Amino acid sequence: MSDRDLIAECSQIIYDGFIRYNNNFHRTTKRARTRFEQRDWKGHQQDIVDRVDLYEKSIRRIVQTLRKTLDERVNDKELWHKVRSYFGERLDQVPDNDFIKTFFNSTTRRIFGTEGVNQEIEFTSSSPSDDLHLIMSLNIRRYPYWVSLQRIFETILDDFSFRIPYDDISDNAKRIEKMINADTKLKFSKDVEYIRFEFIDSFFYQAARAYLVGKLILSEGETPIVIAFKNEDHGIMVDAVFLSEKEISLIFGYTRSYYFADPNSVIGAVHFLKSILPKKPIDELYTVLGRLRQGKTERHRTFTTHLSNTKDKFVHAEGDTGLVMIVFTLPSYNLVFKVIRDKFGYPKTVSRDEVIWKYKLVSKHDRAGRLIDTQEFLNLKFPINRFSRELLVELLEGASESVRMEGKYLLLQRVYTERRVRPLNLYINEVAEEEAIAAVVDYGQTIKDLAQTNIFTGDLLLKNFGVTPHKRVIFYDYDEVSLVTECNFREIPEASDFEDEMLADTWYYVGENDMFPEEFIKFLSMNEKLKIEFMKHHQDLLTAQYWRKVQQHHISGEVSLIVPYTSTTATLKEK
Repeated sequence: MSDRDLIAECSQIIYDGFIRYNNNFHRTTKRARTRFEQRDWKGHQQDIVDRVDLYEKSIRRIVQTLRKTLDERVNDKELWHKVRSYFGERLDQVPDNDFIKTFFNSTTRRIFGTEGVNQEIEFTSSSPSDDLHLIMSLNIRRYPYWVSLQRIFETILDDFSFRIPYDDISDNAKRIEKMINADTKLKFSKDVEYIRFEFIDSFFYQAARAYLVGKLILSEGETPIVIAFKNEDHGIMVDAVFLSEKEISLIFGYTRSYYFADPNSVIGAVHFLKSILPKKPIDELYTVLGRLRQGKTERHRTFTTHLSNTKDKFVHAEGDTGLVMIVFTLPSYNLVFKVIRDKFGYPKTVSRDEVIWKYKLVSKHDRAGRLIDTQEFLNLKFPINRFSRELLVELLEGASESVRMEGKYLLLQRVYTERRVRPLNLYINEVAEEEAIAAVVDYGQTIKDLAQTNIFTGDLLLKNFGVTPHKRVIFYDYDEVSLVTECNFREIPEASDFEDEMLADTWYYVGENDMFPEEFIKFLSMNEKLKIEFMKHHQDLLTAQYWRKVQQHHISGEVSLIVPYTSTTATLKEK
């Protein structure tokens, strides 16, 4: 082929690969409606795994095809520079074209093993949220208010119907009306008038719930509205109505599984969500919609812009020193960075590959609102002068398999990023007793919620748990995470004599997967008052019987799904 034909052929291969990936993504996403209607929660969980794996499988396939097509010219950077230009020229006004550019970048990074960013062969455009045309193309259904909220919502529910009927449309509409009127009285004057409702023309599915996302426009302003639906034996019904940024922020949080939603414009949907959740970072909004790679692109783009506009230095994150990870942060930005150590401190026995596998496991699992979303980056570069001396020395000496110097830059060959939260062991000593009690009780509930989704945290030390700004306890240290079904929960055998009891080591055999819940009490490093309160609510966690019961629940094929609320009131109450 001539160079021009070769450039066109490579562009076609990448574009066709993206279309094939995107079609498969949409196909999997659209299954969420059927899963919801048939209450096929096990199938929904498998779709979570399949959709996360889809991108990586697609990139591998495309790279193999390009290697065969280009042969010895596969690493010709001058050729790839021309491919990028040719490719980009044809994407103007193509819907969600930034996803296609990100797909292109993933392809070239895989071929070249790019370190940092190579502007000659990658797209480094501004954020797609600036594309007004794509934002405005989002399909929105608008419903003007005339006489009655109940009548409007009878129409809305009829428009947004399922193949399974509602249990009672009129009754559901009345319940929505009651919640909206109560909320309006609290937020606005008595003379306020309803103008219209606007909803994204797509349900958002997560776990065992379907959500409608929209806005209520009033004469004195606007307020967000999200309606949650559940599927019961007698039909589909409205389960909750949320009308505040705080409530909706929790529903679209970074500790839950990614949503299955199929709006006609993802960029438009992200912009709409940003308008009702102004404090939520753009990268998290892409991520919660299942567009993980675009979320990573946005996180990198936003953070590097922030880094170039600030002067503070990376420092060790607050909290106890990790035995497996070196954890650091930029004080002016709400992220932490985690790099795997070369050698793990006692008593850790996991390998580097096992740690990497466990972080991948979490990314594909139902996180139940209790596992923080972690994004893995390869070959990031940051200026060396932005690292504190103490941190730089530890990274170079303690993580040489993941970190090295490249001129004026520090290359992080593998690093995990996640939102910064307050370590639980620090939090309980900083707040009032009432808040500390609530936190340790929620700590126990965190362990139980994760167990219900077949996750055993392994390491129960308080330092491995954190408290979010919404005062919700989450787990963030995954190097000892395992499936409940893979563990062997045992009671501690009785000692045969006094001498056995006095041994420094155990007098009984301990298998690789053996767990002794009676010993969990050792991890409760809290004062006596907090420990008493914990035991009031969660003493069962210290029994093998409890864990074997949960284990049998999973082995029998039952599925437990944790939703972000426990009542049908307008006030969200976290589980």
